[in-house]
Amino acid sequence: MTRSTGQGGLYICLVSVHGLIRGENLELGRDADTGGQTLYVVELARALARRPEVERVDLFTRRVVDPRVDDDYARPDEPLGDNAHIIRIDAGPEEYLPKEALWEYLNCFTDGALAHIASVGLTPTLVHSHYADAGYVGVRLASNLGVPLVHTGHSLGRVKRRRLLAHGESGETIENTYAMTTRVRAEEEVLLAADLVVVSTGQEIDEQYGLYDWADEAKMAVIPPGVNLERFNPPPTTFDPPIAAELKRFLREPERPIVLALSRPDERKNIATLVEAFGGHPRLREQANLVIIAGNRDDIRDMDGGPRKVLTDLLLLIDYHDLYGVAAYPRHHASDDVPDLYRLVTRSGGVFINPALTEPFGLTLIEAAATGAPILATEDGGPRDIVAVCENGELIDPLDAQAMGNKIHALLEDRERWRRYSDNGVRRVREQYSWDAHVESYLERVSALAPGERRAERPTLPDPALTQVDRAIVVELSALGDSTDSATRTRLIKALRRHRRQVGFGVISDRPRHEVLAALKEMGVPTPDVLITRGGTQIHYGPRLSRDEAWSRHIGHAWQPDRIYNTLVQTPGLALRSRAAQGVYSVHAFIEDAGVFPGIAALEEELHALDIQAHIVSLSRNELLAMPVRASKGFALRFFATQWGLAFDRLLVAGGVATDEDMLRGNPLGAVVTANGKRELPGLTDLDRVIFTRHQGSGGILEAIEHYDFFGACGVPEQRDAAEGQS
Repeated sequence: MTRSTGQGGLYICLVSVHGLIRGENLELGRDADTGGQTLYVVELARALARRPEVERVDLFTRRVVDPRVDDDYARPDEPLGDNAHIIRIDAGPEEYLPKEALWEYLNCFTDGALAHIASVGLTPTLVHSHYADAGYVGVRLASNLGVPLVHTGHSLGRVKRRRLLAHGESGETIENTYAMTTRVRAEEEVLLAADLVVVSTGQEIDEQYGLYDWADEAKMAVIPPGVNLERFNPPPTTFDPPIAAELKRFLREPERPIVLALSRPDERKNIATLVEAFGGHPRLREQANLVIIAGNRDDIRDMDGGPRKVLTDLLLLIDYHDLYGVAAYPRHHASDDVPDLYRLVTRSGGVFINPALTEPFGLTLIEAAATGAPILATEDGGPRDIVAVCENGELIDPLDAQAMGNKIHALLEDRERWRRYSDNGVRRVREQYSWDAHVESYLERVSALAPGERRAERPTLPDPALTQVDRAIVVELSALGDSTDSATRTRLIKALRRHRRQVGFGVISDRPRHEVLAALKEMGVPTPDVLITRGGTQIHYGPRLSRDEAWSRHIGHAWQPDRIYNTLVQTPGLALRSRAAQGVYSVHAFIEDAGVFPGIAALEEELHALDIQAHIVSLSRNELLAMPVRASKGFALRFFATQWGLAFDRLLVAGGVATDEDMLRGNPLGAVVTANGKRELPGLTDLDRVIFTRHQGSGGILEAIEHYDFFGACGVPEQRDAAEGQS
């Protein structure tokens, strides 16, 4: 049983799924997925763990086993100092995948994180998700655990889609490349579910989150990121770092002031305009050196299309302006070189420049400022706040190369202004942008959130069956077949009875309990060990059908049945049974006139506008169920398994109706056993943990038992074979 962190300090779970995350030597700029977010979450984890009120911080990311990347990313648990850990979760194929390819595996990631949390023995104080994919995971973790959800978007899908369309990309290309519809749907979902949304600037609230239907400004807090002041500080008296020798290979007069740009090779970073600005300003070329750090590369020809184009254009521009001897563009740099690059700017009397077309925050700007380097930055987003607070530089028009060159030259010429900007940056970053200041504000906001719930003890049952089993079969009522399936169903029941001491048996349905029990009696199926009804809103155990009161309390959070009932009664085209016929945690309605019914999406929008927390599930073409946001078949299944100490990968789940998708996704062993399964559940056809059986009903369940060797080794065949080969 887990214990509440109320008995100790805070237990904070950070989630950042994609990219390559490790404690040291972060490969920033390696690709589009390994940017500033990876550094942000590592530094946040460390800074939180240093606080005396924090007992433990876990940073969940994806485990990667791939010869193309370091072995560090295959370690399941990497300490980040006292009380902080990177926890790597298996999700999907072992190899390194771009974030757009991970959506199918996020339910497995969620199940792995839940299993780890259960092993820690603490109920988290909160879950904090980073980016849309982690938001999808965070919604499910927080709902399963009954704890607050904090979210940081880092970048937003609708903003990116607008930018790509403006650059001439077609909507079809954007969708195929970036899975944009899935991403935006996840972002809307997390904005609805989150208790707190952390942003870096006020502009994010006004100009970015303002594009979203379910963004609530009242839930947003501006808390700028911090900078590690132990890494980023002014240059010492004696200073000759290794990266200086690499730059000297390019530069005729390396002692000149350095104009430094550091970013991924991304078109949005606008490196080309900076080269035009430098190359087109004769006096600037005579007084300074241009240094461009654009990620790491071995062979440009082997890179993805976007970075390849950016770097190819960079080399062509350097050649066009004949910048050989005054421009450095090294192929490789280490994470430890970054602070030294900023210090070289300061020591040389140069300037750090961020010419990006858009910049949500600009972490590199405060890193540079902490070392004493004055900054010039795009007049967008975070740089406006940073320059206003630190008074350590100026804003530039990222589209005006001539004006950009003039501003660089003017700042390098005015040594008094240069020194003022340098001194201001060092002092004010320490005052305003330290991680200590960030965490102070963060914990102050978090303390106002409702506390997480203590995990309940298991209910006492007259039948001890579930306390003895180490696996369970849970089937949707429809998966048991019809009257023609009686002989096969009898074989299934006999098989379950033979393994009763080992295997639990559960039935799950969208229908009310009395209807499910009547159907089971008609089919000759004994009362199951666990019965989950009304779409996952009710859980009962054992022959006496003892109700799980902990689950009822869990999903009852913010549930307003009367207001929901009244709203649905007033919705055109809907008809409802009496209140007495409704479930305690569900409202059942029928679509009598589809022509006037506004649709489920519009109905959910109306509930949200009324500040009613609920989600609507379509049971069929003319039926729907309103239920708490914490309830679903998948949530109920995982709650039951966690309560009884059953590993998710030792659950065999059989179903076939559309509402079964969230219980079939993830780590359970899944089987779709109905005739219309592929039509009802098309999103599951390519998952290696879900099979579509040849037989239907009980025959399909028996087929799945054999496929997964459920009474024996229990697992996906390919994974079982691999494990046996290693043993």
